[in-house]
Amino acid sequence: MTTKPEPCGLLLVDKPQGVTSFDMVAAVRGTLHIKKVGHAGTLDPMATGLLVIAFGRATRLLSAIVEHDKTYEATIRLGLSSTTDDAEGEIRRYDAAEGVRALNLATDLQQARQQVEDAIGRDFLGTIEQVPNTFSAIKINGKRAYDLAREGNDVELTARKVVIGEFTVRDVRQGYVGMADATCPLSESAGVDHAEPVLDVDVRVSCSSGTYIRALARDLGAKLGVGGYLTRLRRTRVGRYALPDDASGRVGAKVDRERVITAHTERKTFTNREGETITRNRAVLDTPYGQGAERTAWVLHHALSMLEAAQGAMPTVAISGEEAVELRFGRRIERVVSQDTVAYVPADANERSEADVVAIIGRANAHQAKPITVFPVR
Repeated sequence: MTTKPEPCGLLLVDKPQGVTSFDMVAAVRGTLHIKKVGHAGTLDPMATGLLVIAFGRATRLLSAIVEHDKTYEATIRLGLSSTTDDAEGEIRRYDAAEGVRALNLATDLQQARQQVEDAIGRDFLGTIEQVPNTFSAIKINGKRAYDLAREGNDVELTARKVVIGEFTVRDVRQGYVGMADATCPLSESAGVDHAEPVLDVDVRVSCSSGTYIRALARDLGAKLGVGGYLTRLRRTRVGRYALPDDASGRVGAKVDRERVITAHTERKTFTNREGETITRNRAVLDTPYGQGAERTAWVLHHALSMLEAAQGAMPTVAISGEEAVELRFGRRIERVVSQDTVAYVPADANERSEADVVAIIGRANAHQAKPITVFPVR
């Protein structure tokens, strides 16, 4: 009796607000009934947008995908600050140094926009130094920075180089807000509950892996002397994968809308090991089927194949069946590659219905390539 091969591929999920990236992985794992599931880059709970989730053998491609550049649509609120640099933290008035305040929030709207654009062009394009947020997933001596911060520890993170390829102001709006609600809508005039003048700036940012958009909001506000934090964040692109609403112009062809899986949140109540009743959000994939084999089949039908996943992750090269055998035995093949490349046998060359993704290969010498990661025969 032959064992049915484990499914593998890539899912492009439009993450909803209010759940973690791990919640989305758990939703996929529960739907596909497979343990080997991972994602290519965390999205904060308040963020929405593209989460690339791999399952089966395709998880070996994640280390390449996570390093790809990304595009975000965001709203930065200038005029106040947050303890977490986004809407999840405690909102505070910004304590600017004497004489530093460069942006007059009550000035003419076009003038304010020009000041913001000037600051971006001067200090936030190209290669810059960025200090990650204290409430980030970066590990310090084995512990996440956000866990240390929540425990009340002083967290100091060092600056790192990131590359900002695009930082475009799309719209600006003036108004007044209160400090009780980090995302409260703008009011045209000041009042008891909305006395703080702010400038909401809609932006598009295309940047290298490891860039914190929250930190860009914080640093732009500091540069203008008024403070700033993020009220909205949506990721529209990861490398060669893009949602239908991506407007970066940095991919040749967007993914068919039908291949993108949306999701929603549901409240879940459970009792933990200490006997406490806990209620939290859980992620649920949007499918026409509530449960069972039909639901699993529907999700698999929307997944990118192993070859499609590889083509989005890195360069690919077609090889022969004989070369595939050599690679799977750990031997080199006569092939010139300048960077890590996925080698595959085309479907029509191996008498199978789909291509055989064989290995990730790298440069061995001037005329040979060697296997770096080998994928087993399905």
